[in-house]
Amino acid sequence: MKTKFLFPNKFKTLGWLLFIPSIIITVIISLFNINTDDYLNVTVFAILSDFPLSKPEHFLFIKNSIVDELLLIGLVCGGILVGFSKLKIEDEFTTKIRYESLVWAIYLNYALILLFTIFVYGMGYMQVLIHNVFTTLLFFILRFHYMIYKQNKSLQDD
Repeated sequence: MKTKFLFPNKFKTLGWLLFIPSIIITVIISLFNINTDDYLNVTVFAILSDFPLSKPEHFLFIKNSIVDELLLIGLVCGGILVGFSKLKIEDEFTTKIRYESLVWAIYLNYALILLFTIFVYGMGYMQVLIHNVFTTLLFFILRFHYMIYKQNKSLQDD
C-alpha cells in the first residue's frame, strides 16, 4: 500500500521524545499555574510585539521567555511525528483506523470547543483556546494507538 503523506517509522521515536516531555511539562505548568516568564529569556525577532498596557510594535528584537514557544514546538512537531509516522506494518486496515481516529479527534475537539464556548468565559476561555492548539493531535494519537492496541490484542487472543 502506498502511503504518500506519512513519515518513515523511524521518526516515531523522535516524535515520542519531543511529545512526552513537552506534554508533561505543559500539564505541570498549567495545573500549578507556574509563571515561565523568568526562565530562558533570550533576544528574539518579533514580527508583532503586543503586550498589555503597551503600544503594539512591529519588526523588532525583544527580550522574551521562550519556554512557551519551545513547549508548543515540541508538542506540535512531536505530535505530528507520532501521529503521522508509519507503523512497522502499515496496511489498509491501519489506514482505516488512522482515518477514523482523525475524524473522531476532530469531532471531539470541536464538541469540546463548543461546550467551553458556552460555559467558560474570560481568561479561562483564552486558556482553552491556547490548549486547543495541540488537543486535536493528542486526541488523535490516543485513539489511534488505543485502536491499534485493541486490534493487536484481539489478534493475539485468536
